[in-house]
Amino acid sequence: MALRPPRLLPDQILAEARERILSGRLAADAPIRQDALALELGVSKIPLREALARLESEGLVVSHPNRGYIVRPLSRTDAEDVFDLRLRIEPNACVLGAVGADQAAQDAARAAFAALEAALRDGLADVGRRNREFHLALVRPSGREVTIETVDRLLALSERYVRVHLGEHRRLDRASQEHGVLLQAWLERRTETVRREARAHIRTTLSDLRAQLPET
Repeated sequence: MALRPPRLLPDQILAEARERILSGRLAADAPIRQDALALELGVSKIPLREALARLESEGLVVSHPNRGYIVRPLSRTDAEDVFDLRLRIEPNACVLGAVGADQAAQDAARAAFAALEAALRDGLADVGRRNREFHLALVRPSGREVTIETVDRLLALSERYVRVHLGEHRRLDRASQEHGVLLQAWLERRTETVRREARAHIRTTLSDLRAQLPET
């Protein structure tokens, strides 16, 4: 198999390590075995350490002097922080996205919704990433680059919490319905409905997480 250009290697390592954390393959509060992970990825420990340092800046791992890097634990306190920030930013960003969306952006949002629906039906393995892509598709047409980057980071931080939230299958139908209502309002540019539905969706998720997660 042909090797990618060396300049892409750090980004590859970062993307793979991030995906393993967000998908749960690297469990919350678990130490990251750098020797084993570097061997598995076929890389040296130096670029892996660089990737882990970047993931620490993203809030996904934590470094300890005697333990090395661990995957950041899930907690109610962190969920409150992340979802509160989403409530402050994302509903208005969705409104701006609805107003700015052209046909291509609307088609992309429909495709992201369809991919999320498939993930909800197919056992949740990919649901965190698909949820993130759907919500970001509603914001991206706003053209506000700082807002888009901020929402993207918050969605990344909430991705593991979304998997916890949807782990109880009784919530799948509700999540699907909430996403569908939000998308339809967004496509029709009903801005006040978009704002209201986005807020309600984020608040409902946070309310569920409060009951699921330990307070730290």
